[in-house]
Amino acid sequence: MNDDWPFDQAKNVAAITTRQVLDEHHSILRVVHYSDDHSWAFTCGTTDDPKDGKVVGMGCIVDIDPTLKEIADLPPGWGAWRETVGGSWTRYSSLEL
Repeated sequence: MNDDWPFDQAKNVAAITTRQVLDEHHSILRVVHYSDDHSWAFTCGTTDDPKDGKVVGMGCIVDIDPTLKEIADLPPGWGAWRETVGGSWTRYSSLEL
């Protein structure tokens, strides 16, 4: 992979987001790095309705919000949240849920 790409998945690998992020331009404030398949979810935290889910490429989501590179080292099985774009990420193990 390219040296400036920090994630463990390639830019063209699918990731989960929401229609609110893509269509309504909500900020990405919640991130999950799943332990079962190492996939990622990048959401606004305003919905948990499966109908709002969308699939995008990892590169697309980072193009929307380049500050996501700050949590690229998030281990599988962990999540992170922040209150605003540019705010500090709070990391947590999914075992803490």
